[in-house]
Amino acid sequence: MKKYLMECIGTFFLVSTVGHTVINGAPGTIAPLAIGSVLMVMIYAGGHISGAHYNPAVTLAVWLRGKCPTSDLPGYLIGQLLGALAASFVVLHMKGQPDLAGQQIQLGNFALVPILAEFFGAFAIAFVVLNVATAKANTGNSFYGLAIGFTVVACAFALGPYSGGAFNPAVASGLVAMGLASASSLWIYLLGNLAGGAAAAVAFRFLSEADAKD
Repeated sequence: MKKYLMECIGTFFLVSTVGHTVINGAPGTIAPLAIGSVLMVMIYAGGHISGAHYNPAVTLAVWLRGKCPTSDLPGYLIGQLLGALAASFVVLHMKGQPDLAGQQIQLGNFALVPILAEFFGAFAIAFVVLNVATAKANTGNSFYGLAIGFTVVACAFALGPYSGGAFNPAVASGLVAMGLASASSLWIYLLGNLAGGAAAAVAFRFLSEADAKD
């Protein structure tokens, strides 16, 4: 239960940071830096408790990697979703409804581009997680949180303009709950993110055969 609570808390702060920095963001606020930073610190805070996934796509990748028991999957996913929805409620209570005309993510009519953006973003994050947090060569390192956090920053700057830069089904659910993305677009995030997480696990197992056998 402690693992699932940690996943809820970490995802809460991740999604709340997204909402607070994006909805009516103050001039000079650089959302990707804030989001990557809070992910980094929450990974350091919760890594020893739950592994600090805070992302269903990462949980899927770690499960396919063989480092997350099947029995933990429901608890992790529920904890992440509850954290995202709770954060959305708190953000909307504090900041009010966003200006949908000016702030809602517009994905356009051609879904392939945002799907690709979400796929590559989720792939990069999950691939970095697997290599810095589960590979034997990096056991006990102190840089894993920084590496993962800055992967999010880089992907948000590079790929965010195409899709809004969720790279995380829990964050995508929060975007929908806060009115920053339409419910009809949720499938784009789910497909791109989960496919990216699964592909990262396949790539890791191919590139790190010795680790994959553990």
